[in-house]
Amino acid sequence: MLAKIAYYIFVIPLSYLPLRVLYIFTDFLYFNLLYFIPYRRIVVRKNLTNSFPQKSLVEIKEIERKFYKHFTDLLAEGIKNLTISQKELSKRIKIENPQLMHKLFSQNKSVLLVSGHYNNWEWLITSQNNLFQHQAMGIGMPLTSKFWDKKINERRSRFGMRVVNAKNLKENISNEINIKPIAILILSDQSPGDSKKSYWMNFLNQQTAVIFGTEQMANEYDFAVVFFKMIKVKRGYYRMVLELITDTPKELNWGEITEKHTHLLEDEIVKNPQFWIWSHKRWKRDVPQDLEALKIEQKAKFESRYRS
Repeated sequence: MLAKIAYYIFVIPLSYLPLRVLYIFTDFLYFNLLYFIPYRRIVVRKNLTNSFPQKSLVEIKEIERKFYKHFTDLLAEGIKNLTISQKELSKRIKIENPQLMHKLFSQNKSVLLVSGHYNNWEWLITSQNNLFQHQAMGIGMPLTSKFWDKKINERRSRFGMRVVNAKNLKENISNEINIKPIAILILSDQSPGDSKKSYWMNFLNQQTAVIFGTEQMANEYDFAVVFFKMIKVKRGYYRMVLELITDTPKELNWGEITEKHTHLLEDEIVKNPQFWIWSHKRWKRDVPQDLEALKIEQKAKFESRYRS
């Protein structure tokens, strides 16, 4: 009941306000987060310190300050996302090289569109079906609140995005690709659920478990893999740059796709670290004791399934 009241009485009315007005509210929140409300400050500081061991405390604090500013901007943009029009979204996200996706569509090639929680991914989720010819599909991660899960996914899918549960992904892929090529949006930087099913690699100066799903799906369905950079042009405006990782995934070795898209994300984070979500507990999985033996086993299983 409280969730419904908050949604209809507070959040939705707020979302109809102009973005410049929402920024006023979130600027006030930013001031409080910086000085009075230590929202995940310990997690943020630890993540930054471990990721940039060469930086001084002064430099870490400066990134931290910029992160909280960007974080509160994202909050305003997330609220606005609930009711923003298709026309306004098209002004706020521009694709620098859309011809890459056009070419893949003309080849009847479905795509895994992969990146991370860097800059504004919510606006991309909502607008993706209007940005490309491919049918947009996203893999939904259910929220604890069924009400919020339903409402947020309704809002995300109002311009044609198909948000599907991971449990029903295969069925939905099979149904959609019979109609036209699809583009599945994947934010690959979440902490995996099982450390032994993850791909382990060095990321931001740390042994990191990476979700292997992108590489597995690419090989399972012979999908192209395209990395996207979401670049913040100015407050409330973004530029999207596409980079083809492969359109022939079965010609690549185990781990190549995962290494490539993860390092591309890492490059963006290193250049402008304030735009990544440092408050996420990204490194909560323990490194397996016999990591090399695990990698040998994983590679053998992969090659047995996709290369034999």
